[in-house]
Amino acid sequence: MTASLDRRATLYRMVMPGHTCPYGLKAKDLLERRGYTVDDHPLRTREETDAFKAEHGVKTTPQTFIAGERVGGYDDLRRHFGQRVAAAGETSYRPVIAVFAMTALMALAASQAAFGTPLTVRAGEWFIAFSMCVLALLKLQDVETFSTMFLNYDLLARRWVRYGYVYPYAEGLAGVLMAAHAADWLSVPIALVIGGVGAVSVVKAVYIDRRELKCACVGGATRVPLGFVSLTENVMMVSMALWMALR
Repeated sequence: MTASLDRRATLYRMVMPGHTCPYGLKAKDLLERRGYTVDDHPLRTREETDAFKAEHGVKTTPQTFIAGERVGGYDDLRRHFGQRVAAAGETSYRPVIAVFAMTALMALAASQAAFGTPLTVRAGEWFIAFSMCVLALLKLQDVETFSTMFLNYDLLARRWVRYGYVYPYAEGLAGVLMAAHAADWLSVPIALVIGGVGAVSVVKAVYIDRRELKCACVGGATRVPLGFVSLTENVMMVSMALWMALR
């Protein structure tokens, strides 16, 4: 009987006609995956929710109780089970890893479909071209925010502000043309210019001026630090442009 009680949890979460709290659903799922029987208490009105918060002296829901002790919200529950919770504004390379992993798989898949094998020179070209396209797409989601971050370090954008707005479109256009092996006369100079200026800008900001900045390479909401990743993006563009020009 004691073991059974030890595996019970009480959960209070918002389940209103127009809103079901996603963190409440996550908390319930986490508890059940950990082997707990959940006494689920949906808070179905704003008044009921406010009354619960006032009674327990909390500001948010969901709230989980285990063995009569309040654990807290979803993040608190994750910590209770020893799971990692990212701090606000914490550096993360996950967006960049996701981009390059997916574009690599896309390139291998395209090579397999076109040539019957994933390991071809064309796959390498597609990897860089697809990466340029996806990185441009991420920037184009919010060009205003991207351009603001970009102005923190790009040398050309500081002289010509509109370049921060042009850059994502230029990167995307060059990526599409390179993927198609079309209009090299246009894609090569675009990639050389934006990649070259970008590489010099990153080297100056990070390795010479020693500034700690966020990278705009995966869009304006990034937590990726400026440095190796952005430099890699620019070097890839320059390398691809030179390859396309010489092949």
